[in-house]
Amino acid sequence: MDLPVVVGVDGSEPSLRAVDWAADEAALRGVPLRLVYASLWERYEGAALAEELGKPSERVRAEEIVESASLRANLRRAEVKITTDVLPEEPEYTLLRESRTASLLVTGTRGRSALTEALLGSVSLTVAAHAHCPMVVVRGSHDNRAQPATHGRIVVGVGEKPTSSAAVRFAFEEARLRGAEVEAVRAWRCPAHETTDHPLLAGEPARLHEQRAVEGLEAALQETPDDVRLRRRTVEGHARTVLSDASHDADLLIVGAKRRQRHFGLQLSRVTHGVLHHSACPVVIVPEPE
Repeated sequence: MDLPVVVGVDGSEPSLRAVDWAADEAALRGVPLRLVYASLWERYEGAALAEELGKPSERVRAEEIVESASLRANLRRAEVKITTDVLPEEPEYTLLRESRTASLLVTGTRGRSALTEALLGSVSLTVAAHAHCPMVVVRGSHDNRAQPATHGRIVVGVGEKPTSSAAVRFAFEEARLRGAEVEAVRAWRCPAHETTDHPLLAGEPARLHEQRAVEGLEAALQETPDDVRLRRRTVEGHARTVLSDASHDADLLIVGAKRRQRHFGLQLSRVTHGVLHHSACPVVIVPEPE
């Protein structure tokens, strides 16, 4: 059975961009598209209260939002089979459950709440930290249309333990689907305590760290398929900054996520958190096995 691309919708402009992007991706993969709206308002308040207040039921509004999103997706990609659902649940809970049976989970950068205008929405952050399948946060546009893939370039971040990277494998898969080039980027830094002012030693610690980065990048790319065009690049700097900069002329930025267990729950790394907030193109978070 072909697992669907699942997209969370709520009527906001970012979620409409996510619908466009998800429809294109479902068409590329030849899989169904599933549109999901989740809200607890109907469960807690109910249609009776809505009628009493002279306002439409949240359920009715949700169904209108989903129907409109479905029509939009159908107009964009008529060949894609579309299913919809409206659920009286917390959005985070619904999307995490959906991620168990999805090939890809897609959200916008934020929801309808004005409180999240300046930052990535709390739903997207929460789901990115726990999703069971690769998750896409659609960034890089300021209207309600997803930008077409025009650069032919996919950037994948390669971390310090790159062997058998699920993110790299996902990048190769996307490159095949899109006919795009993969640029594998490894950031490196020379710790401050290893620098020296001696003219005969200047640059030596940095050279060693750069060489380790080159070797790590090669190790991550040993199993590159013959049909994938690949560029390798090592860059000195913070990984979150290097990858965000690389996203400006990319169609997709892919990073792996090894969720870190904390006393208050699983958390995204600073690199992942940084690119989710600052990338200029859609970001894919790929779960990495421990």
